Amino acid sequence: MTVQNSAVEKSSFSLRNLLLALVRFREAGISVFILLLVVVVTMRAPSFLTPDNFQDILLNISILAIVALAQTMVIITHGIDLSVSSMIGLVAMMVAFLVKQNPEMSILFVVFLGMGLGGVLGMFNGLIITLGNVPPIIATLGTLSIYRGLVFFYSQGAWVNSFELPKSFKVLSKGTPLGLPNMVIIAAVVAVIIYYFLNHTRAGRDIFAVGSNPDAAQFAGIRKDRILFMVYVISGILSGLAAVLWASRFESAQTNTALGFELQTVAAAVVGGVSISGGIGTVPGVLLGALLLGIIQNSLTLIRISPFWQLAAQGLLILVAVMSDKWILNSVEKSKS
Repeated sequence: MTVQNSAVEKSSFSLRNLLLALVRFREAGISVFILLLVVVVTMRAPSFLTPDNFQDILLNISILAIVALAQTMVIITHGIDLSVSSMIGLVAMMVAFLVKQNPEMSILFVVFLGMGLGGVLGMFNGLIITLGNVPPIIATLGTLSIYRGLVFFYSQGAWVNSFELPKSFKVLSKGTPLGLPNMVIIAAVVAVIIYYFLNHTRAGRDIFAVGSNPDAAQFAGIRKDRILFMVYVISGILSGLAAVLWASRFESAQTNTALGFELQTVAAAVVGGVSISGGIGTVPGVLLGALLLGIIQNSLTLIRISPFWQLAAQGLLILVAVMSDKWILNSVEKSKS
């Protein structure tokens, strides 16, 4: 009997280790899928595998990667920020009007102003969630509508067009002083900072602790409300940065800027292995998730498939990612018992 129990325990331990390894290194599977997708698409459209097209993909996913990283920190705490798209829309509109009226304004000041405005909006989200004790999905669903309404109120329905923006502002995202578009470099810098923050600082470890087991984190002296407030402020700051880059990239600010973009950020995060149950997620995984979405969008366009199928593919990826995440976590729990 002892031998049997030992064998069962050994088998259970091995299964648990395997499943935990899948949770930790699932980005390897995403990488393999991306490579297979690249091969298949290249067979259909040889122009896909060219330096110019690859640079275009990186340019297109840069903003997504930045906001998806912000969304990742929120989801790790077992929350969600549905207001990121409206924050981008509002800050982009405010910044575009400001630059239009002050074309000589320092671009660096504009960038920090956008981040500051986004931070204020993120603070409002954080206060509703922590002081108001409102579930994140409800709080940010409300502010999604509030911030979008403020876009219309601020602009009075007007747009800022390309010819109204100074060249220095438009070059911000597309300039290539180092051989790559500035926006790609900015996204890479943000990714490095977030990676270091999550993995090598106490605040980063506290984010994972709150998402994994909030009661245990509270018992260990971690102030849950402070951590939650912090991640929503960071989400706002990065959304503000994304707003400035968005207005520069597309050379305009409209009332529907970034409309529906929040779903793409959630998709990039969960496809990249961030657990909707909280406590699990990696920066490389999220970047791979954003890259996968970018490749799918680019490849479907090249082979002339309807944009509606792009949305369907995105939705399918979310479902598969969430279902596999639930299966892995349930299997890990069973292996413990």
